[in-house]
Order: sequence, then structure tokens, then C-alpha cells
Amino acid sequence: MDYLDKIREIKDRYLKINEELMNPKIVSDQTKFVKLSKERRELSEIVAAYNEYLDVVKNLDESKEILESSSDSELKQFAESELVTQSNKKNKLEEKIKILLIPKDPDDEKDAILEIRAGTGGDEAGLFASDLMRMYIRYAEEKNWRVELMDINDASLGAVREVVMMIRGNNVYGELKYESGVHRVQRVPQTEANGRIHTSAASVAVLPEIEDVGEIQIDPTEIRIDVFRSGGAGGQNVNKVETAIRVTHIPTGLVVQCQDERSQLKNRQKALKVLASRLYDLKLREHNDGIAAQRKSMVKSGDRSDKIRTYNFPQNRVTDHRIGLTLYNLSNIIEGDIGGLIEALQLADRAEKMKGD
Repeated sequence: MDYLDKIREIKDRYLKINEELMNPKIVSDQTKFVKLSKERRELSEIVAAYNEYLDVVKNLDESKEILESSSDSELKQFAESELVTQSNKKNKLEEKIKILLIPKDPDDEKDAILEIRAGTGGDEAGLFASDLMRMYIRYAEEKNWRVELMDINDASLGAVREVVMMIRGNNVYGELKYESGVHRVQRVPQTEANGRIHTSAASVAVLPEIEDVGEIQIDPTEIRIDVFRSGGAGGQNVNKVETAIRVTHIPTGLVVQCQDERSQLKNRQKALKVLASRLYDLKLREHNDGIAAQRKSMVKSGDRSDKIRTYNFPQNRVTDHRIGLTLYNLSNIIEGDIGGLIEALQLADRAEKMKGD
């Protein structure tokens, strides 16, 4: 079966799902309705590309027919031009469809835990970490995702040393996983009197949420749990009882802190969930390192030490070093307009996987 036969089957399945979703019995069964709606959403992009492909094939046939049957020279010239245009479209759509048919990462649909830490650069690194936090929050708002602030370590002048957020919504991890790595900024700090450009950095880690902590075995004897009082900016909303939780995983040295809830139990549950996600991510990176010798991926999401992107403010330029993409709209990107970057990374990753298969 070639890829076009496969996509025809996908379209038939898509049409069948549409019919089932109109059935009152299905609508009344919420579990089945949600499952079918999710499947329909997953197939919609492939079906849209295939429908566009069919339109292009139809246009090609019409252009060929004009060339064969018409005696009008002007019409034939137009048909020749259309033949070239539609042939190019057809080739691009064929490649796009092949890429879309590559199986997705099963973790892509999960919610994500996003962690940002200021790196080298002192206060300027903390301000950049704060900018990244706002960038991701605004992107999440645009996607109608829900953001839960789990822990934040503020510094002076609005800077952030470290922040941990839970982001919930449709395909969150699948979109944000490419953001993991070192982000570098080049700009003139507010405190710089001589107008010199400084370079500083912040690291971003994106982890798939482990919904059931039981998926990752955590030995109770290998963790230490400490409780302390939650803090708040300027002394506001400070909890006068010990509800904040710090969990230390002794074998790996991983430390998780959660203080956004007023309940110690809820903070403990969230902290254990973050720990489970970090341990899962650790296993995932070890697995990816194992297959890296066979096929090195262009778009990596595991190595936290990789410098993945540079934000150059004087030139309003953003460069993603993994795919060599440079955009001159930093002012929009830093305000949350990162959809174009993410889409380019997704396509590059799928194309790389297709070459490796």
C-alpha cells in the first residue's frame, strides 16, 4: 500500500467519525464522544492536506486538457503557466503528506511542565528568564491553554531566578517540547550606562506530565520531604502555616518545590507529579542517547546544555540554531508570537525522522 492508499483510508475513517459524532447515542456517551472527537482532531490536518492535494490534481488535469484541445494561444499560454505552478504545489503537498503520516510521539498530547532558570549573566539573565516566562504564558493564552504557576523564585527588579509552570490544554507537550535547551539573549541591559551589548542566557526544560505517578516507580525510602512556609511578593499572601513542600530524590539529587496551593497535601501531590515527570524525562533522555549513535536528530529536545536559540534585540532578530532559521520579528516573538517557530521545528523534526526511517 502506498502513502496515497493509506491517506484515502484515513479520509474514509475521518468521514465515518463525522457521521458517528452526529449520532445522538454517541453524543450521550461522553467517554466515546470525547474519544472520537480526539481522533477526528488528530486526522483533520492530514485530511485537509489531502483535500488540497485533490484540488491541485484536478487543476493539473484541467490545464493538460486545455493544452491538448484548445487552439487559443493565449489560453494555452495560461494553461502552461498553471501547469508549472500546480506541479510545484503537487510536489510540495506530496512531501507534506508523507511527513504528516509519520507516527507522532505518544507523549505529544500530554500536558507539560515548563521550567525556566536564569543562567549566566547575573540580573540580566533573571530579567531574560522573566521575559521568557511572559512569552510562554502569552502563547498559552493565545492557544486557550491553562497555566498553573507551581513555584517561582523571584530576584530584584522583576527578575526571576527560577519558575515552574504546569500548562494544560490540547497537544501542549507536542508543541513546547522543542523549547528545551539554552536560550541566549543579546541586548543592552537597563543598568548599562555605556550602551554596551551584553550576552546572557536562561535554560528551559519542558517535561511531559505523568498523570499517574504510579507509571514511574518512586521508592518512598529514596525521597526526603521537607515542609516550609510559602512566600509571597512584598509580604502579601504569605502563608502563616507550613504548606509549601520540597521533595528531594536522593539517588538522583533531583529537588522539586511546590508552594502555589494553600493545602500541604495538594502541594505534596503536585511536587510528586513533577518529580515523576523529571524522572520520566531522565529515562527518556537516556533512551534517546542510546539511539543517537544510529541517527542523530536535527531537532533535539533532550539536551539541556544545547544552545538552541539567540534573541538579538538591537537587530530585532531571532535565530534558531538547530534548523538555521532566522526571523526579524523579535518584538512580536518575545510577546508570545512563537507559533511560526514551533511549526518550523515540527516540520524539520518530522522530515528528519522520515529520512531516518
